[in-house]
Amino acid sequence: MSSLILARSLRHCRLTAVKYAESSPRNTAFRSSVASRALHIPQSRAIPAPSLTPSLASLTRSSWHQSRPSSIVKQSLPSARFASTEARPRLKSRLHRILYRSLAYTGLFTLALGGLVVVFFVYDASTYEGGHTSYDISVCEAALSPRRGGPKNLPIVDHFVDDEDSPEMLRQKDKPKLVVLGSGWGSVALLKTLHPGQYHVTVVSPVNHFLFTPMLPSATVGTLELRSLIEPIRHIIGRLRGHFLQASAEHVEFSEKLVEVSQLDTQGVRQHFYLPYDKLVIGVGSTSNPHGIKGLEHCNFLKTIDDARQIRNKVNRMLETACLPTIPDEERRRLLSFVVCGGGPTGVEFAAEMFDILNEDLARSFPKILRNEISVHLIQSRGHILNTYDEALSKYAEDRFAHDDVDVLTNARVVEVQKDRILFSQKNEEGETVVKELPMGFCLWSTGVAQTDFCKGIAAQIAQQTNQHALETDTHLRLTGTPLGDVYAIGDCSTVQNNVADHLVTFLRTLAWEKGRDPETMHVSFKEWREVAARVKRRFPQASDHLRRLDRLFQEYDKDKSGTLDFDELHELLQQIDSKLTSLPATAQRAHQQGQYLGRKFNKLAQAAPGLRANGVDYGDLDDAVYKAFEYHHLGSLAYVGNAAVFDIGGMSFSGGLLAVYLWRSVYFAQSVSLRTRILLAMDWSKRALFGRG
Repeated sequence: MSSLILARSLRHCRLTAVKYAESSPRNTAFRSSVASRALHIPQSRAIPAPSLTPSLASLTRSSWHQSRPSSIVKQSLPSARFASTEARPRLKSRLHRILYRSLAYTGLFTLALGGLVVVFFVYDASTYEGGHTSYDISVCEAALSPRRGGPKNLPIVDHFVDDEDSPEMLRQKDKPKLVVLGSGWGSVALLKTLHPGQYHVTVVSPVNHFLFTPMLPSATVGTLELRSLIEPIRHIIGRLRGHFLQASAEHVEFSEKLVEVSQLDTQGVRQHFYLPYDKLVIGVGSTSNPHGIKGLEHCNFLKTIDDARQIRNKVNRMLETACLPTIPDEERRRLLSFVVCGGGPTGVEFAAEMFDILNEDLARSFPKILRNEISVHLIQSRGHILNTYDEALSKYAEDRFAHDDVDVLTNARVVEVQKDRILFSQKNEEGETVVKELPMGFCLWSTGVAQTDFCKGIAAQIAQQTNQHALETDTHLRLTGTPLGDVYAIGDCSTVQNNVADHLVTFLRTLAWEKGRDPETMHVSFKEWREVAARVKRRFPQASDHLRRLDRLFQEYDKDKSGTLDFDELHELLQQIDSKLTSLPATAQRAHQQGQYLGRKFNKLAQAAPGLRANGVDYGDLDDAVYKAFEYHHLGSLAYVGNAAVFDIGGMSFSGGLLAVYLWRSVYFAQSVSLRTRILLAMDWSKRALFGRG
């Protein structure tokens, strides 16, 4: 009897062990093995547990509960289950899993890419127009037959044929007329800052695109394509629903607010007409400065996209001609002599780009002898190239060029340019000035800027325009000598006046009127001097850096130690500040900031116009009342020097190799005018890396 009870208890424990094995997180094969060993019976047989007496069953359960884990105690007693006797499955190797996942991801990527291609072709198919539906178009009669008038009795274009193309254009038809001359950095920045619907905008330019000039040297050698640097003006003014005329500005009638414009017709005859304006913005840029040198017709310039195209074609022609078997050695060396006149950013970057194509791409397609006979020369009239940069950066650029065998000739002045050579003067070791000659096959002239003929004509009309290099404006960018708020000038064609001392009488007259005193005999106390300094800062923001220590300036120029400044002492103080102010640089950065400034100011004027009209205010210095004076913030300078770049930013200067080149590209990539040009720039840089500059 006791043996029977023991056997039944043992069987009950084995059944409980099977349940515990099945409830564990291990695999099925392990559970099958445990079950088989516990039961010692075939899979096809199942022996049910016989019933026990209540007392023995209670004893058996209590003894088992004391020995097994608590997690098992909480579970109900299971019935017997069948155990699997199949072999344990083999685990896949790590290499097999990696290969499987790689193929899976590749397949998913291929499917996604194929889906994108299909979507692109569907979109591309939707961009084609199947046909044209004719319908009536409303056109203003005055646009088809403009009235005549003005001093020369020319047609006056008050309306355009597309003024009624949309409800938005029809609403702004009678808005103030804003005429913008030029399509450069300043003009484009102005157009991108203006709010739509506030002005009737018309852009006049000889070219129908905006040119990204800082990257122009890269386009001359094929690093970038020409189309990657231009953005159509019509795309830019489309946001404003403005108008564009591919024409040239000839003259301005300030008294009648008319701009004379001319363009060639289909017969090659130049037609002239007038454009009326309420506000005129002159941003026509500049031209290359000849400096009175003879023979510049033998040089190439780098100002427009056509200049870059001509340079690229001429460089290719020189290389192909040098490969001819009939060319003597001396003539081949002359053809392969590339000379750059001017050590500014444009000249330095062109010399660097020229070295890159000769060093990296020439050997792939041309005879190796050409690489040995090619020479690049850089003529600079100053002691260093990049003389407006930090001296350490100039020295780095010179060392870089010396390493790359680019001949830098400093303190050299060009005397004459002939068809096959350049004559320049330079001091020898004895300090005597001697004239040297340099054979050349190609010459780039990049030695500063000068006024265009249009700007010269404007300056001749206005007696107050005495600057021989640019049109003078006040700190609100208004053209000096014209009615306030009518004509503005921005970019290379203009310069901001720094005549702080000449405005002394205005400052003192205003202060004396407020104090009830005579401005001629007025003595200024320190408190009043602070008021004068505040007016100077507001009128001439660029003088703020020189007016930081007002107490020190007051003590320095109080000659008689009277505690006040008389007229002469104050005049001397402001004249000293005036002498420290320099003219703003003729760069794209300055033009861009001026364009943004005018755009924000015009937006403010348009918003304030209803209130001004309601109060009968249509005269006086409205610009100063509505918006602050222009303040230039120099963000830094950078230049490419051949697989390296130099930076002069915020008073900090640094230079480097390819990492600096990528940073240089990133800066210009971010400044690009549209998403289209950014994509094209990225494609061009990738193409150069993969296939070269060919």
